[in-house]
Amino acid sequence: MSEPMRQPEPAQPPAFGGRIRELRRKAGLTLQALADQAGISVGFLSQVERDKATPSLGTLAGLAAALGVDIDWFIATPRPSDSITRAGERPSFAIADTSLRYERINTTLPGGTLSSLIIEIPVGYASEVIAHTGEELIYVLQGTLRQTLGEAAFVLHPGDSLHFMGDTPHSFANVGDVPARLLWTGTSPRLIGRSPESS
Repeated sequence: MSEPMRQPEPAQPPAFGGRIRELRRKAGLTLQALADQAGISVGFLSQVERDKATPSLGTLAGLAAALGVDIDWFIATPRPSDSITRAGERPSFAIADTSLRYERINTTLPGGTLSSLIIEIPVGYASEVIAHTGEELIYVLQGTLRQTLGEAAFVLHPGDSLHFMGDTPHSFANVGDVPARLLWTGTSPRLIGRSPESS
């Protein structure tokens, strides 16, 4: 006797809560502040963040605008093939007049907060001291890098890595005699979302 045909399971509603909560916290916004900016009640926002309520498309658009991202950040579903970048096919770019060259190796995932770059640093280059929210991890691929972190300074060689919070004042310099290359990965909000080429 043939088995009865299975009925397809109902599609599960998308879960936005975790993505909204993470972006809100990274932006330094309270529940009340985000609710006010999006024009919704703080109680409803709390339910949305806990996946106890599903926002309308209009409400989601308001939340996306308040958080500084496109609505696709929450609703787009990337194809697996869109998550691949190929060696030799990624364009390099520079920002303004800097001599640094960048190669973006991460893709844009809805709700993702991770950025990753290969950075080429010319001989003699020294950066300014900066501090910002977010987390950073650097891994030296080539050359010799001096990384300052607060009052400490470290000389890093190929294969060395350093993991730190971006709110500690930090800077870096190429102190070797060849261009340095490093893999930078982090959650700096300045690099979240749009690619540098389209910003």
